Amino acid sequence: MQITKIINEFKDVFYYKTLESHLRGCSSVLDVGCGSDSPLAKIKKFFSSHGVDTHKPSILKSKDKKIHDQYTVGNINRLRSNFKIKSFDAVIALDVIEHFPKEDSYKLIQEMEKIARKKVILLTPNGFYPQDGYDSNPYQIHKSGWSSKDLQRLGYKVYGLRGIKYLRGDYATIKYKPWILWGALAFISEPFLYSSPELSYDLFAVKNIK
Repeated sequence: MQITKIINEFKDVFYYKTLESHLRGCSSVLDVGCGSDSPLAKIKKFFSSHGVDTHKPSILKSKDKKIHDQYTVGNINRLRSNFKIKSFDAVIALDVIEHFPKEDSYKLIQEMEKIARKKVILLTPNGFYPQDGYDSNPYQIHKSGWSSKDLQRLGYKVYGLRGIKYLRGDYATIKYKPWILWGALAFISEPFLYSSPELSYDLFAVKNIK
């Protein structure tokens, strides 16, 4: 039990450090589709953050954890109805765009780029992974899959996270047993595949806004 706790505590350290690094120089962050447990809770906050989500119960859970400074319950496919152009240094959507059909996500990304002053950051699985709704949240269903080329065509620099793609399945869980061994391999491979997103489980995409 103690080993499992330690592994769960450190398995995403590289991801959190990467996110923190790319948010350096940003004093305000809009977290689109923030959910109930945003990764921003795991990094050193040197900025103010505003969480927006369509699912009100998730917002209420996040409020209880005091993750963000401000919150908005609203349709994230219509960000411009709640947020002004160039109103945040960074706009992020972590594990969000795969929950919409691609055309809807392209429109969402365009809106994010208008609201951001400095950069937009996206995180999404590499390829399509089926997922149903869970935690009484119907918005958790996966409706699209993304490749590094999809995001590069939009002008994003794409990096790889969570290690070797083929070691993980649904919900980013390790597919093979003993999971501690294969999980360790995924963890160790992560920094080596950072510059090889096509081989990684997750795509971490960054675009500087001019």
